[in-house]
Amino acid sequence: MTVNPVRLNHAVLFVADLERSIAFYEAAFGMTVMAREPRADAAFLRLRRSGNHHDLGLFGVGAQPPRPRGSIGLYHLAWQVDTIDELEQARMTLAELGAFTGESSHGATKSVYGADPDGNEFEVMWMLPRAEWGDFENAAPVDRLDLAKDVARWSGVRTAGELNRTEDR
Repeated sequence: MTVNPVRLNHAVLFVADLERSIAFYEAAFGMTVMAREPRADAAFLRLRRSGNHHDLGLFGVGAQPPRPRGSIGLYHLAWQVDTIDELEQARMTLAELGAFTGESSHGATKSVYGADPDGNEFEVMWMLPRAEWGDFENAAPVDRLDLAKDVARWSGVRTAGELNRTEDR
C-alpha cells in the first residue's frame, strides 16, 4: 500500500537570518507571520488566500556556506497562481525585488523563477486548464516562455481550482 496524499501542504526552510527571510517572503508573496517559536528561532507564514495553518516554515540557523547548485537536496519550491495575469505580476514583483532568475514554459505549466536572500530557489507557476494539456499530459519540456503571448491568450482564465484529480481517473 502507498501513502495517498492530495498535495504538498507546506515547506520548511533553514535560513541564515530569520527576520531578513520573513521580510522577503512578506514582500514577494504577501505572506503573514501567523506564529513564532522563539526557542527554535522559527516563524510560520501563511499565504493570503490559503486555507492552511501555515504554508512556509522558516528556521534561523545563522550564516553558513551556500550549498553548491546541483548538489543533493531540495532544488526548488513551486508556488501556484490562479491566473496567467498573476504570473505576469509575479515576474514584475520578483524583478523589483532583485530576485528574478529566469522563466520557462513546461507545456502544461508556465513558470517564472526566483531566489530568496539565502539562495533558496523557487518557482511561481500557472497551470493551463486541464482540458488544454493535450500532448503535455505526459511531458514536461523546458521551452522558452512567451509570457506576452500567453497573457493575450489566457488572461482571466482561473485554474487553481483544478488541483485534485478524482480517484476514478
